[in-house]
Amino acid sequence: MPGYFPLVILILLLIASSLRIVQEYERGVIFRLGRCVGARGPGIIFLIPGIERMQKVDLRVITMDVPTQEVITKDNVTVKVNAVVYFRVVNPVDSVIKVLDFVKATSQLSQTTLRSVLGQSELDELLSKRDAINQRLQHIIDEGTEPWGIKVSNVEVKDVELPPTMQRAMAAQAEAERERRAKLIHADGEFQAAKTLTEAANIISSNPATIQLRYLQTLKEIAANQSSTIIFPLPIDLIQPFVNMAGVFSNTNLRQGEENRTEPPQS
Repeated sequence: MPGYFPLVILILLLIASSLRIVQEYERGVIFRLGRCVGARGPGIIFLIPGIERMQKVDLRVITMDVPTQEVITKDNVTVKVNAVVYFRVVNPVDSVIKVLDFVKATSQLSQTTLRSVLGQSELDELLSKRDAINQRLQHIIDEGTEPWGIKVSNVEVKDVELPPTMQRAMAAQAEAERERRAKLIHADGEFQAAKTLTEAANIISSNPATIQLRYLQTLKEIAANQSSTIIFPLPIDLIQPFVNMAGVFSNTNLRQGEENRTEPPQS
């Protein structure tokens, strides 16, 4: 029995070295004498010692930052843009045997695609149609990584850095646009006010008593200000007879003066 003890220990060591544990979010790609025989897992996997070898692949979503790229847009504006790419492995076997490092390869493809797509877009499109550009980037990168067993789920352009001169030009343009809109709104308000005043004048002119009510309302508004000066609007109808009388007296005096100047002197 003591002679078999080293052999038992050797067998136990071989068994222990042949067991592998694969997590739920992993898969193990098995190579048998250098030939890929598929992916296994999750759970406990037994490997034939000296014959089979396993390489683990993580299936979780990988978030990768695309370094800042200096891009010249279609309208010859130099901008600095960075992005973020979300992708995961959907075919562990292809991600191992068809590409050396799928993370590095996806990063390089994302950088070149970012420069290419933004170089074909204008600055206004880059600033206002960000969702459309993100979808184009995601579609192109996903097509490039599909043979590697990689699925790109989303691409987001994070930041667009403009030159200072372009920022000042855009600020001046935005200010001019706001001034134009303010002038249009002011002119439209004046037009509506003039139209409303015209309608009010037509209504008041049809009924003279309306102007008297408006006078009384004005007095009430003035009295509410607690002012020491009171302005009393006198209705024109009350002073109209006096104006007529003054006109008659002035005409009479004028005629008498003309008659006195035309009479010949008496000898």
